[in-house]
Amino acid sequence: MMRRLAAGLAAAALGTTMVAIASSPALADPGLDSDVRGGSTSLQFDASPEPAWRGRPITLSGKLSVECAGDYISGFVSVHNADTCEKQERRHTLGWKRISILFQPAGSSRWEYVRSVRTSGNGYFKTAATARTSGTWRAVFQGAPHLAPSAGQDWVKVIGHRR
Repeated sequence: MMRRLAAGLAAAALGTTMVAIASSPALADPGLDSDVRGGSTSLQFDASPEPAWRGRPITLSGKLSVECAGDYISGFVSVHNADTCEKQERRHTLGWKRISILFQPAGSSRWEYVRSVRTSGNGYFKTAATARTSGTWRAVFQGAPHLAPSAGQDWVKVIGHRR
C-alpha cells in the first residue's frame, strides 16, 4: 500500500497521471484489505407510478453513490478525501456499476430475479417492467472491491382487473 502511495506522489510531482486498478485480487497488495476500508454506498430507488395499472409498465430508477469523506479505489474510480466531489457534496455518484432488480409478490417470501442494469457514467440507472401483481421491488448493489453493498426497495400496489 505504501509503495502505491509513494508512486502516486512521485507521479503527481512529475505532473503525470497515474491510474490505480485494484479490481483483480491477484493484482492487489496482500495487505490491501486491512489497510483500506470499504466506501459507504447508498442506493436511492423508486418504482413508479404508485399505484400502477395491471399490464402497464412500471419505471424502476435510482442512483448509486458513495460518501465523499472516505478514501477508496474501485476499478478506475478513485476518490481521495473528496477530491472529485464538487460543490461541497456529501456523496459522489458511482458510474458503470451493476445493479440487480428483484421482485417479491405480496404474500410471498421469495424474491424473483428480474434483470440486471448498469449505472450510467453519472451513477443513475433506469429500466422498466410490466405490472402484474402488487409487491415489493428491490434494487441491489452487491458491492465491489473497497465498496460496501447496498440496496433500496419500494412497494407498489397494482390495480385493475385480471384479463
